[in-house]
Amino acid sequence: MSEPTPEPQDMQPTDGQESMQEPRQEFGAASRRQLLMGGAVAASAIVSIRPALANTAASVLNCTIPVPDQGRAGNAIAPNGQVVPAGTQGAVAGTGRTFTGEQVKQALRGRPLPGTTYEQNQAYLNYIRRLQRGTSGFTCYASLQMPR
Repeated sequence: MSEPTPEPQDMQPTDGQESMQEPRQEFGAASRRQLLMGGAVAASAIVSIRPALANTAASVLNCTIPVPDQGRAGNAIAPNGQVVPAGTQGAVAGTGRTFTGEQVKQALRGRPLPGTTYEQNQAYLNYIRRLQRGTSGFTCYASLQMPR
């Protein structure tokens, strides 16, 4: 039979010298030094991300949404927001202009789009709500919907 081997003990002096090893750690347990370094990395990430978010918020408010998009210019907008041929009964003429993200954001909260009547405003907002991927202005509208 063989004798059992003794387990090494941490922080025990050996040969008259003090051990320079740190105590053993279980998996998942972090040392104080690791936690401090992680906190420093997180703080620097926050400092560098905040200006980027501020720039993103500013660019979202300055993006534009044409009503209707250039591919369908000259058409009218039905009250439900669909693009219909010019002269369709009950439809309002397309503006031929663009609205900024800030104007649309305010309109979605109850203010009218600049230079529109009540009927035009409702039709244009319905058009904007119906924008789909690939349509000019969709990315701007989608970015307005993202929470900050």
